[in-house]
Amino acid sequence: QVQLVEFGGGLVQSGGSLRLSCAASGSGTSILAMDWYRQAPGKQRESVASIFSSSTTNYADSVKGRFTISRDNGKNTMYLQMNSLKPEDTAVYYCHTIFRSRHYWGQGTQVTVSS
Repeated sequence: QVQLVEFGGGLVQSGGSLRLSCAASGSGTSILAMDWYRQAPGKQRESVASIFSSSTTNYADSVKGRFTISRDNGKNTMYLQMNSLKPEDTAVYYCHTIFRSRHYWGQGTQVTVSS
């Protein structure tokens, strides 16, 4: 069983920055990969960035060069540094992982970028 809790959402002006955190708890072993997803109103949930235990990262084309995903394995915490935010980045951001073949999601944190 894994619990994921996100922190750090909020309202920011276009061009601003926010840092999201996702704290994982409850697992007995290291989580292999963690992801950030987002879902804007009326749209499907989409992958934003992924990070693996080796610290290999992947990004959606829409956020490359602006967002940085990182993790602290000792704290079982993942981060998403979001710079140069745009109004189209407005969404609920979710933390996700797969542990022992089960999908786990956080409750989501709202990010709103005003123009």
